[in-house]
Amino acid sequence: QVQLVESGGGLVQAGDSLRLSCAASGSTFSTYVMGWFRQAPGKEREFVAAINRHGDSPSYADSVKGRSTISRDNAKSTVYMQMNSLKPEDTAVYYCAARLALKVGPITSGGHYEYWGQGTQVTVSS
Repeated sequence: QVQLVESGGGLVQAGDSLRLSCAASGSTFSTYVMGWFRQAPGKEREFVAAINRHGDSPSYADSVKGRSTISRDNAKSTVYMQMNSLKPEDTAVYYCAARLALKVGPITSGGHYEYWGQGTQVTVSS
């Protein structure tokens, strides 16, 4: 079992930056692939970014590529997502998710993640 707690969301203006954090507990953090997903009102949940257990080979959705950086600190059992040049369309609830590294399936698919946080709201005003 893994418990995930996100933080760092808030209300910002277009062009601002935010760093989201997700603290994990309850299991060996380094055995999990970590991902960020988001869900805007009235829309489906979508993949944002993911990082493997070693902290390399990150993957990004095209919508955030070049503006966001996912990273992790296995010693602190925490995954981060630095988001820059925020746009109003980035407004959503952002969720942290974890899946065992040995699990088969695309890391961009939320259906392949076993554990989820409660989410943190990011609102970007124009």
